[in-house]
Amino acid sequence: MSTKLNVLEHVMVPDHQIMSEDEVSELLTRYNITTEQLPKIYHDDPAVKTIGAEADDVIRIIRTSHTAGRAEAYRLVIRKPKK
Repeated sequence: MSTKLNVLEHVMVPDHQIMSEDEVSELLTRYNITTEQLPKIYHDDPAVKTIGAEADDVIRIIRTSHTAGRAEAYRLVIRKPKK
């Protein structure tokens, strides 16, 4: 019997969370941007797959920072282009 590896449990992988529509709206308003201006992450990224995010979702990535204490980054989930 094989067990699946949960990449989010690895010490080097920061916390990934799918943001609600309200949270995304607040984020875009706060920075006066559109979702297309956010950095991108592919839908088949192991962490994205683990949390169940799909294309067009926005995810929050929370890292521990030695200088800031806590650092948040945001990514728009996109489909990987076909070759």
